Amino acid sequence: MEKFFELKKNGTNTRTEIVAGITTFMTMAYILVVNPIILGSTGMDQNAIFTATALSAAIATLIMALYAKYPFALAPGMGLNAYFAYSVVANQGLSWEFALTAVLIEGIIFIALSFFKGREVIFDAIPLTLKKAVSVGIGLFISLIGLSGSGIIVHPEGTIVGLGNIKEGTALLALIGLLITFILVIRKVKGALLLGIILTTIIGIPMGITTIPEGFKIFSLPPSVEPIAFKFDFSQVFSTQMFMAVLTFLFVDMFDTVGTLAGVASKSNMLDKDGKLPRVSKAFFADSVGTVVGSMLGTSTVTTFVESSAGVAEGGRTGLTSLTTAVMFLLALFIAPIFTLVPAAATAPALITVGMFMMEPIMDIDFRDYTEAIPAFLTIAMMPFAYSIAEGIFFGMISYTVLKTIAGRYKEVSPLMWILSILFVLRYIFIV
Repeated sequence: MEKFFELKKNGTNTRTEIVAGITTFMTMAYILVVNPIILGSTGMDQNAIFTATALSAAIATLIMALYAKYPFALAPGMGLNAYFAYSVVANQGLSWEFALTAVLIEGIIFIALSFFKGREVIFDAIPLTLKKAVSVGIGLFISLIGLSGSGIIVHPEGTIVGLGNIKEGTALLALIGLLITFILVIRKVKGALLLGIILTTIIGIPMGITTIPEGFKIFSLPPSVEPIAFKFDFSQVFSTQMFMAVLTFLFVDMFDTVGTLAGVASKSNMLDKDGKLPRVSKAFFADSVGTVVGSMLGTSTVTTFVESSAGVAEGGRTGLTSLTTAVMFLLALFIAPIFTLVPAAATAPALITVGMFMMEPIMDIDFRDYTEAIPAFLTIAMMPFAYSIAEGIFFGMISYTVLKTIAGRYKEVSPLMWILSILFVLRYIFIV
């Protein structure tokens, strides 16, 4: 392990990496429950989707671990699965087989872009200020996910957001868990986030939130993926609808991944002095292969998860972290009942705490230079408010290009930034 992952060189050890990998898994294990529910609304077999979700996550994360050697985990992405189910299938009236075909084509295009280092060039083109801002924006984004998912923050009618009923139920449990997690973090307890999740889950039992069903069994055999695997529909592959579906999957997946890698890498000091991430092309390759494999198994686009920041916050710095997460996904196939016991209120404190950790790079942003400050602010604000990492990047890059040019500092804008900004504007005009 030391030789392959260079643990000492990266300032870590085996125990830290394993705890970080388990923590990452625990914060993203909800996808094993949520993804089957969302994709199941299209008529797909939910049990088969569970297996496809776990397998695709394990395979993609394993590639990230052994090939890219980064502590990033992958799984079918939230937002992308919603677009799959509610836009392509429900709103447009297309089949889930059509949507799977669009995901397959997108994945193949991404593999080609990764081979020719197209996504690496895009990653490097993003200014360092925006990479710092992405980290902060992701922090607010995942904090919002935790606050909303636990019921601390609600969305009452007539109001954008509001405070939930924190005197009882999941919101109260989440606040208790948050207090426990903060105490563990302040006391510098190793594995604080993971321990916080476990303790909160246990406390939830007498509160009636962590429920143990009758006839509970720890072990179970995974359902077959046969009902959904390799169920492609190439009959409309050259249609306008297919083009738009692939283009949307492509844009959102690309910049969700770019944003996650930039944000998490920035927070953990993995970027070099020029703001570049070494081996980033290998990380993109893992993401691309994961999407293709996922579509073959029968699930939506696989992408790098922002919850990877939880493992990084626990000290994960190498592929051993993601290797541990991959193993956990494989184990989940056989001990799924255990992980389904963990309520959202137990993982919310970890997400909120990581959100706080992700805020640190904001101190490196020069808010006295408005050509830097405004794009950074838009990047940070749009991620939670638009509920999308990609949208934050789009607004940040467009404003950076425009404001630098207006200020007469156009030489600070690379040609690729201009090209991407124009493409983003066209996307809003013709797609959104």
